[in-house]
Amino acid sequence: MATAKQTTAAAAVAAPAATLPTPSRAYLTVTADEDTGEVTETPRFKYLPGHPRQIRADLKAGVFNVGGEKVLGKTLSFIPVALRIFRDNILNMGPKVWAELFFVDESGVVCAVLFHGYSVENLQKLNAALFYDELQLTDVVLTCTPQKKQTEKDGKPATYYIVEFSYQPADLAEVQARQEFAQDFDLYREETLTGTEERRITAGYRVPATYHAEQPAQLEAAPAAEAPAA
Repeated sequence: MATAKQTTAAAAVAAPAATLPTPSRAYLTVTADEDTGEVTETPRFKYLPGHPRQIRADLKAGVFNVGGEKVLGKTLSFIPVALRIFRDNILNMGPKVWAELFFVDESGVVCAVLFHGYSVENLQKLNAALFYDELQLTDVVLTCTPQKKQTEKDGKPATYYIVEFSYQPADLAEVQARQEFAQDFDLYREETLTGTEERRITAGYRVPATYHAEQPAQLEAAPAAEAPAA
């Protein structure tokens, strides 16, 4: 009996552990039902098309917040999933040059953040620097840091913030997951669609095919190179 027990234990150690198949896309996770063995693929990222979680850059206070309420902090770091730099009249703010970036937060939720003005100029400068390092904005962990500036308004000192950007190369597996997600989903924010944009830079950003059909003239090929901000 002692010999039989030893043989059984040795066989159990030698038996190969059950392995799950590789997910079909890098942003998916694979699980198996313990009873049936049925394999399921589930997205790691949560996204309601056209309605990403809104992250706001409060450049009066120099902080980032969620929907104008929950403060996230004085810096924001993420791997861009998709982005566009464009000129348009959105959110009733008049014609401006904007940068709209989409990313996945720590909880797996797809978010979007907007910048305009000098902050966009800083992002375009970084984009040019990345080009010479053979990288794109979607290849890096982008850190956004509001920097305090002072000016004078009505004879009194006034403070405001401009976002400066820095980066470090991102984990290749995480970059792949995000790029494949951008290939499979329309990434856009419904409130910022007008059909009248002038696109400057784009990566991963895509609106639904039905919107293209309705607005073919405005959304045709966008130039790949930078254009000067107005």
